[in-house]
Amino acid sequence: MKYYIIAGEASGDLHGSNLMKSLYNEDPKAEIRFWGGDLMQSVGGTLVKHYKELSFMGFLEVVLNLKTILNNIKICKKDILEFQPDVLVFIDYPGFNMRIAKWAKKLGMKTHYYISPQIWAWKENRIKDIKRDIDKMYVILPFEKDFYEKKHQYEVEFVGHPLIDAINNRISIDESIFRKENFLSDKPIIAILPGSRKQEITKMLSVMLSVVADFPDYQFVIAGAPSQEFSFYSTFLTANNCHFISNKTYDLLSISFAALVTSGTATLETALFKVPEVVCYKGSWLSYQIAKRIVTLKYISLVNLIMDKEVVTELIQDNLNTSTLKIELQKLLNSNHRDLVLENYNALEKKLGGSGASEKTAKLIVKNLK
Repeated sequence: MKYYIIAGEASGDLHGSNLMKSLYNEDPKAEIRFWGGDLMQSVGGTLVKHYKELSFMGFLEVVLNLKTILNNIKICKKDILEFQPDVLVFIDYPGFNMRIAKWAKKLGMKTHYYISPQIWAWKENRIKDIKRDIDKMYVILPFEKDFYEKKHQYEVEFVGHPLIDAINNRISIDESIFRKENFLSDKPIIAILPGSRKQEITKMLSVMLSVVADFPDYQFVIAGAPSQEFSFYSTFLTANNCHFISNKTYDLLSISFAALVTSGTATLETALFKVPEVVCYKGSWLSYQIAKRIVTLKYISLVNLIMDKEVVTELIQDNLNTSTLKIELQKLLNSNHRDLVLENYNALEKKLGGSGASEKTAKLIVKNLK
């Protein structure tokens, strides 16, 4: 069968690659075209467009790049028509994917969605579009099943969270070799995960690095995103105990003592690696003013949302500054606070369900097509 997969971000590339592996296992003759990244490309199939050309953060940035976004939608529709897939599989990235789904459904194409848009956070009225345009929805967060089925009478499949597999299946590293290869000392590591888009990295990294001098007994290591070149990060690397590693975030987290993390999927990844963290977010003034008026959630991090309580500290907008960040990071280095965070991390992993999200989803896709 022919599958057309659309992932528009680094996390979608990761989950898309594991889904593709499982689809090939379920359907060895599968033909796959996709929008994604290097990880998906390494599995096979045909890459149409890389997510590096698709990622725009915040309301203002979307408006400024509207011409590019509309052109990408046009390209996508044309490519789908030429490929004539048996099913479209959307991975998160709702602003783009829901437009394609609406168009495709009118043409009678089968539409499946893996990793739901976060309509429980904002734009809940999208449920009407999902009911109309999406044939099958596969959700990865435990509270999403109740949200869809009990609140909106829309049947979904809870498949578990794919990050559990992505982390459990990774090849472990030799810490001493990793430190030597990346010119790291024996000091405990505080990982810095500033995001993957240029806009958010520019906003986050300066304030994250502003506390480096206050913790001389630790070394800070920036996790570089695969979508960005080293030259972009180089201007930030001025402190002696600050290092940079590109495209090795999981390896870095596996040996880190604490972390400063930009809000997003990385907050959950850090928790599953059992690394105590401070969650950070700072957007443009306009984007933040709009967001705080339409997002009604108590928390911004997946860790706190899933647990429905504050497990990790969230520093948002003006609260994200050198003074508060220093205080919260110091707490993470205290054994009593660390133990409490780690205890909550163990409970979090249990709530996420078992392993095998990609396999479950691939089986359901193939079964529903047959």
